[in-house]
Amino acid sequence: MVPDVSTGSSTLGLINYLFGKGRRDEHTDPHIVAAWDMAGAPDPGRNPEATYTQLARRLDHHVDLRTRELGGKQPPQHVWHCPVRTAPGDRYLTDAEWAKVARRVVAATGIAPEGDDKACRWIAVRHADDHIHILATTVRADGRRPRTNRDGWRAQRECRKIEAEFGLRRLKSGDLTAPRTPTGAERAKAERQGREETAREWLREQAYAVAAVVRSIDEYFTVLRSLGIQVRPRIGPETGEVTGYSLSAPGDTANGEPVWYGGSKLAPDLSYNRLCELLPTQDVADRPQQVADPAEPWHRAETAILDAQTVLDSGDDEVAQGHLDAFGDALHNLALAANGEHRAELQAAARAFNRARRSAIRADHQAATAFREAAKELAYATHDPGGLAIALIFAALHLARAAVKWHEQRGHEQQAAAAEAAFRHLQAGYQQAGEPVLADLTRRAPRSATVRRFEQDLRAALPDHADRILADPAWPALTTTLARAETAGYNPRRLLAEVAAQRELDTAEQPAEVLNWRITVQPNKRAQAARRRTRTPGVSFAPMTAQPSVTALTSKSEERGRHR
Repeated sequence: MVPDVSTGSSTLGLINYLFGKGRRDEHTDPHIVAAWDMAGAPDPGRNPEATYTQLARRLDHHVDLRTRELGGKQPPQHVWHCPVRTAPGDRYLTDAEWAKVARRVVAATGIAPEGDDKACRWIAVRHADDHIHILATTVRADGRRPRTNRDGWRAQRECRKIEAEFGLRRLKSGDLTAPRTPTGAERAKAERQGREETAREWLREQAYAVAAVVRSIDEYFTVLRSLGIQVRPRIGPETGEVTGYSLSAPGDTANGEPVWYGGSKLAPDLSYNRLCELLPTQDVADRPQQVADPAEPWHRAETAILDAQTVLDSGDDEVAQGHLDAFGDALHNLALAANGEHRAELQAAARAFNRARRSAIRADHQAATAFREAAKELAYATHDPGGLAIALIFAALHLARAAVKWHEQRGHEQQAAAAEAAFRHLQAGYQQAGEPVLADLTRRAPRSATVRRFEQDLRAALPDHADRILADPAWPALTTTLARAETAGYNPRRLLAEVAAQRELDTAEQPAEVLNWRITVQPNKRAQAARRRTRTPGVSFAPMTAQPSVTALTSKSEERGRHR
């Protein structure tokens, strides 16, 4: 059961909508199921003589009194609106049951506490099988405004109780950190335009993806504009500095004007102040950087993800929350850098994890600086790393699973569900990318004598895990990887011990697969030594000024343009 609290300024306008045909003729039987006074509330849905204006006047009675007291100035945002909808698949409630729901919601939110004869006036209108709309005018009979602080959270909490008592599907409890859901009008508009997502949702995902790539606020706005998104900074009147911003999607207009969404209205962590915590306000994206091993960004990202798994076990919640936020950036950039059919699953994982990257726990972003920088470097990677990319997906898969457990332990139901969804997409992406590679490694397994030698190395290095590793179907693939590592300059026995020490293997369901990808990301020692021997003294490195690829970002922008 989902409540969605909002406020407005026109009682008559909302009544016209509630009792009208709807934007798509979906209102087939609008009528009042509960009210502050059923005898005193005209019902245009049941009484042919009742009019919308009569009902509005009855609801606005105390508002009018308060307006006269204020010298003709109407109280701001005095219309309180809360649709309450059952979940898909739930049984349909009767009018009497919806009346109980409405009374409990207005009591829980402070609109009309039980037994309060001075409470606000309200009605609950049903015009569909699966939901009602509660409308209230927020001026009490004593002239005061009701105490509705945290009304959305209180409505959600009451709905969780109602679900249990009415035998309805139990939804996930929120913590006031979820982004705003699209309105019915926004969804209807997207449907008319043949789009699967609303402008609000599309802008949110673009903003997250761009914020994960860029290195400054200035670059953030520049890249957004390059995607066809209109950007409107908000300038402080006294300081002349930027204090906020709004975005408008390509082709999204109302009466010929762009429809604007503030950054904080897209998601709490997309507000200007939050972005300033993570990004410098001056453009530093073109600062000189040394050209390193092309595989280095992938190595650093994989190491950062492994370190983040340790952080989640550390017990420092603020640091862990900071690393989860940085992991959200890593997923966006991993999808951006990926090549192949699995990119779609990685993009879906990044979108899903956006809800898991924040909670009521304030993140220590500074503690996750190294992780965030490693994530950004992925967007600048131009080298196709093959097995390195798969190893990174494999590591991300395990961090997503750890994030599920971390959120569950802290009662973050919505975040745990989002992390679980991200895990499923990563799992699908890994299967698409990794299984063919493992099959190829298995076909290329070394001779039996070499396999026996590696078995001896394994038993010497990891005696407690050897039997499980040998029983893993990925053991033949691991022997091929060990043979390649030996050629690259590693001692197999020492290497097995080193990679196993990176993180415990006790909980690994497929330990040979885990070891295979950990070894895959090890640099080639002999190639590094050769580069050191042939490097010319005194030759400086060229600066890295290439901008990150935005192909994955612009594809959606172009798609929106085609639907204009």
